[in-house]
Amino acid sequence: MTTNKSLLNTFLFSLAFILFCSFSVNAGNGIILYTPYTNISVPPGESIDYTIEVKNYGSQLKNVDILLSGLPKDWNSTLKAGGYSINRISVLPGEKKTISLTINVPSKVDKGAYKIRVIAKNYDVLPIVIDVSEQGTFKTEFTSDQINMEGHSKSSFNFSSKLKNHTGEKQLYSLLAKVPRGWNVIFKPNSRQATAVEIEPGKTTNISIEVKPPYGIKSGSYKIPVQATNKYSSANLELEVVIKGSYDLELTTPTGLLSSSITSGREKQIELLVKNSGSSRLSDVTFSTSKPKNWEISMKPDTIPALDAGASAQVYATIKAADKAIPGDYVSKITAKTPEISSMASIRILVKTPLLWGWLGIFIIAGTLGAMYYLFKKYGRR
Repeated sequence: MTTNKSLLNTFLFSLAFILFCSFSVNAGNGIILYTPYTNISVPPGESIDYTIEVKNYGSQLKNVDILLSGLPKDWNSTLKAGGYSINRISVLPGEKKTISLTINVPSKVDKGAYKIRVIAKNYDVLPIVIDVSEQGTFKTEFTSDQINMEGHSKSSFNFSSKLKNHTGEKQLYSLLAKVPRGWNVIFKPNSRQATAVEIEPGKTTNISIEVKPPYGIKSGSYKIPVQATNKYSSANLELEVVIKGSYDLELTTPTGLLSSSITSGREKQIELLVKNSGSSRLSDVTFSTSKPKNWEISMKPDTIPALDAGASAQVYATIKAADKAIPGDYVSKITAKTPEISSMASIRILVKTPLLWGWLGIFIIAGTLGAMYYLFKKYGRR
């Protein structure tokens, strides 16, 4: 009995020794993969950089094939060492090599845990878990609290809008407007004019949209489609501009001639014509003037209470030149204006010398010539 027990103990010890030696040999000749971060939580669209050590505990040089398993569809990765993309690495006995693994989580991805394996073929497996913290999407939202505005044809329509990036990564959006020729649409992200805007994931940017209609546009409703777009996502916003009527005003003379002449110190009355060339009625047409120094300009009447579309009215401008105005050309400016529109007429005035001064000049010249003749006759023969 004692002999049998002794034989059993010897057998168990031998088995344990063999297993221990086998484990030691495997560990000594094996490759181990190591990274400190094996379970990471990230939002959609994130890029994860792993530093993985390949350790050779054996006594021989090892050429190790590195593989990636379990990577979901539409995910991508890069495996590098020494700045180069690799799929195999050599490790000397007792040394370790460092490889870099980058995994790009797409923006459109389901929330949950994703199990991926880094494999050193025939040697070791390194399991890593990526926990996507929220549901990913490529959605972009373009909104405005007021998408309809009314005004006349020479108005500027300013819309306030918001562009939100619902994706999991930073996006650069091009800002576009699909309008007919003649329309002018200006985008101002954060109050600065631009044709593109960059928005961080989950963030919103305020965008002012200025719309200017073309000259002479007819009354009616006009759709203004605008878009924020890139290769991943886009969003559309349709604005509406309602033109109630066009405002146009013209100030001229009945003949179209905007020039006259005047004698210094005198006044001249000039007939003017105020025309409503638009499609909307004009109210309270007033006048302002710009004149040379010491000149005077008065308007009669000084206000036109109302002027229907297509109608015209006569007004008279009385211009008085300065008393000591030097002969030459002078320009006086008269502006007809309403709160909606204005028109300016530049009138060229030629100032002439007064007739009295002309005759006085002739008398002076004649007197000078007579005096010279007298002196020459009296003293010329001596």
